Amino acid sequence: MSDEGGSRRRARLFNLFGGFMSSDRIARLAGLVAFGVLGFYLELPKPVADLLAQPWDGFVLPIAMALFGAVATPYISTRPAGQLRRFLGEASLAIALSGLLGLVLGLVVAALLAIPLGKLPFPFGALLPSVGALLCAWLGTTFFVARQREIVALARTRGLRIGAAAANPGAASSTGVLLDTSVIIDGRIADIFATGFVGAQLWVPGFVLIELQRVADSADTLRRGRGRRGLEILGRMQKDFPDTVKILDEDVPGVREVDEKLVRLGRKLGCPVMTNDFNLNRVAGLQGVVVLNINELASAVRAVLMPGETFQLLVSAEGKELSQGVGYLEDGTMVVVDDGRRHLGNKVAVVVTKVLQTAAGRMVFTRPE
Repeated sequence: MSDEGGSRRRARLFNLFGGFMSSDRIARLAGLVAFGVLGFYLELPKPVADLLAQPWDGFVLPIAMALFGAVATPYISTRPAGQLRRFLGEASLAIALSGLLGLVLGLVVAALLAIPLGKLPFPFGALLPSVGALLCAWLGTTFFVARQREIVALARTRGLRIGAAAANPGAASSTGVLLDTSVIIDGRIADIFATGFVGAQLWVPGFVLIELQRVADSADTLRRGRGRRGLEILGRMQKDFPDTVKILDEDVPGVREVDEKLVRLGRKLGCPVMTNDFNLNRVAGLQGVVVLNINELASAVRAVLMPGETFQLLVSAEGKELSQGVGYLEDGTMVVVDDGRRHLGNKVAVVVTKVLQTAAGRMVFTRPE
């Protein structure tokens, strides 16, 4: 019982001492002493005869300033410091770094402005440099904290571009596009790149080239033919565009799947991935990597037909419905011709009646003119 009573007394003394020694009370005590001493110094220039004639007048200003210091000091010292500490504890690293950068740049600008401001006549030359420093520091910090998202995005983009240039020094002047195996085998990238619509360099990672070689060495005749065709197209592109088609030696350690390596490399270098693989398209999009899909490009550049337009069409096959015929445009768009079976094998003028956009592509419904 005596131990419990002693510990309770020690706890009460600790709480009392801790409450007495709180930061606000220490600040009030320091402010009371400091402002009181300042008040006495302000009273010293008065004539001694006046102080002896009315001695209490010499204590009015020190007492008033001491009371002001005891009341106002926490509001200009400990409480702003506490709010700043809580803000820095809750703020993200991006906000803290942006604020620090804005503070440093603001003080640099204030230092440059202090030179001409200090040459102004008194009292402007003495006050304006300090006011300018506070104003520039506040403006710099506020602006950079408000724009911290754009600053972080700019720094990240700049860092990714530097990383891409380090990975491929010859590509430092332009942005690259990573090629997937499916795009090389598809073959259309060669014709698209030759037109000049792709203004970036084409990067083929080494692991994609290895996968392409495996496809070319496959026991399956169809896969072997596709792989050899892809190697042939890649060789022709390197020959025709030696400065813009590059082989990257960059690898992604610890990852075996080629698709995952492409996605991670695209995030690391900050460049898009060109593919025809639907699954890779979705995975890369979910991870924030820009995807260039040739199939989507082909769908976007197909001719736009409006109801009422007339054009010539070769009816090459029978349709699913009775009396229907089917033909194809040059871009592969399927055209259904009502009452077109009797024109099978012939080229006829048809009128567009309806255009239907489906998940598989665009379908055009027509009738003979």
